[in-house]
Amino acid sequence: MERLQKVMAHAGIASRRKSEKIIASGRVRVNGVVVTRPGTRVSEDDLIEVNGRVITPEKRIYILLNKPPGYITTVDDPHGRETVLDLIRGVEQRIYPVGRLDSDTEGLLLLTNDGELTYILTHPSHMIDKSYRVTVEGYPGKKDLKRLEEGVFLEDGRTAPARIDNISNRNSITEFDIIIYEGRNRQVRRMCELIGFPVINLIRFKFAFLSLKGINQGEYRFLTEEEVKELKKLK
Repeated sequence: MERLQKVMAHAGIASRRKSEKIIASGRVRVNGVVVTRPGTRVSEDDLIEVNGRVITPEKRIYILLNKPPGYITTVDDPHGRETVLDLIRGVEQRIYPVGRLDSDTEGLLLLTNDGELTYILTHPSHMIDKSYRVTVEGYPGKKDLKRLEEGVFLEDGRTAPARIDNISNRNSITEFDIIIYEGRNRQVRRMCELIGFPVINLIRFKFAFLSLKGINQGEYRFLTEEEVKELKKLK
């Protein structure tokens, strides 16, 4: 469900503020009934008319991208660097990343124009699990990794408990999986730096129940209707 003025703005009728005035003036009908209250929520199934003309709500887009390193997770970059949207082709709707992966981090990134779902997936209270494969310099011991699991104090507060799995050592580096339930800026990198083991490589391979299976680096796919429904149940 979206606010009526937002749907109108996305359909190109007017800005949100002007759309509110149009609604208040009694020029909008939803399912044949005049609506004068801005903020009224509508769905894709509702029939919306402005000045007697039917408008089509913006189609919802849900994309799962396997982000390569070197791309900025933003809509556009003032410095002219490549962004994750440069990897998406043939999508007319304006879509936005769900959360962020820093430039050097690879892996699973969702993009959508569904603001309600973005809120569900990014709000800290919903505790959506995100799984990363981490490569660090050196050999962190059990006590070091336990600190990550119990939570460490960063400059923006203590991290929530995490899970560590699949630990392996080779050639002076250690690899392990870490599952976190927050989405702070550069969180995994900062956690590892704090315990004295800088990250060499970082890949997010899972977001909730979604994985990178069958998607090569730099490629993407659209989510299925069932996957979208399951994501919306996570709140």
